[in-house]
Amino acid sequence: MLCCDLHSALAPILAKYDREQVVVVGDVMTKGEGLEAKGEWPTLWLNVNEQEKNLATVTKIWDFFFEKGLTRHGLVIAVGGGALTDMVGFAASTYKRGIDYINVPTTLLAMIDASSGGKTGINYRGLKNSIGLFAQPVATLIYPGWLRSLPAKEMLSGFGEMLKTGLIKATGERIEAKGDLWEALLQYDLETMPIDGLTPLIEQCVAVKEAIVASDPKEEGLRKALNFGHTFGHAIEANGEWLEANGRIPHGYAVVYGMIAELYLSVVKLGCPREPLQQLTQLMLHYYGKPQCKCSDRDRLIALMQQDKKNEHAAEINCTLLRSIGSPVINQVITPDEAEEALDYLFSL
Repeated sequence: MLCCDLHSALAPILAKYDREQVVVVGDVMTKGEGLEAKGEWPTLWLNVNEQEKNLATVTKIWDFFFEKGLTRHGLVIAVGGGALTDMVGFAASTYKRGIDYINVPTTLLAMIDASSGGKTGINYRGLKNSIGLFAQPVATLIYPGWLRSLPAKEMLSGFGEMLKTGLIKATGERIEAKGDLWEALLQYDLETMPIDGLTPLIEQCVAVKEAIVASDPKEEGLRKALNFGHTFGHAIEANGEWLEANGRIPHGYAVVYGMIAELYLSVVKLGCPREPLQQLTQLMLHYYGKPQCKCSDRDRLIALMQQDKKNEHAAEINCTLLRSIGSPVINQVITPDEAEEALDYLFSL
């Protein structure tokens, strides 16, 4: 839920727990920004990124839980971006067969994507979130004030997931966004990024995701619509980590690139109108730039897609495509040749 004051939002939840059984795991970048200011709870500070999203870091979190004497009735408050909330959720859900946790996302990407929905996990063998489980947080508290100090690149990364939500928004009669979310996102001022104008869009995007997750918590059907752009996107993201010695492709950027490829296939295979592809392409070129990949990367990208956890059979490539805005089609198996064609289109822009 959106909140104006974290302590006020936490108070009724914490009243259900023994004070000695509450701890915080926070991203060191948020230190001094809020929850630990009153020294209320023992806190483990971590310097977290996708490269540190692994079993070694989870072991540090488990050790912290044991050192603080958490029982099966403990509560963990995760404060940070998506990599941290994914790991803390995984650590909490496996510690003593599961203890409660709360997510307090501090980045736009985490607010829109990682902190809600109950997906937890770590990266393994170069594959994003390939080890994990479904475990819902007790609550997700979204405080937009965190965004005021967020770099533009991180804001754009989170906005990529918002664009995805706008494209898939009306997935079935039970799930409708208020008004035309896609058009509202296109009209948002990405040059100045006003937080007041972004807050209602965050609220709508979170509501769409929560409605989808409520109808399909274990991703057996409808929830797969949320994977739009992620089959190609995760491969581009992983390839970027391999290519760049001093950085990585932000997740939301990779999702934008993945959506371009998957919108292209949607046009070719399902007759989707070209307009959303053209609109997203304009946004990509103006704000995100072209992907740092080239044609010689195609074989590696396709191999990564064939190992994606969304695939139902070995070596196949499973995508979510669109018939039109608001009409996603899940479980679309594409051939390596089709994947290559879509990558060639993306790289040609």
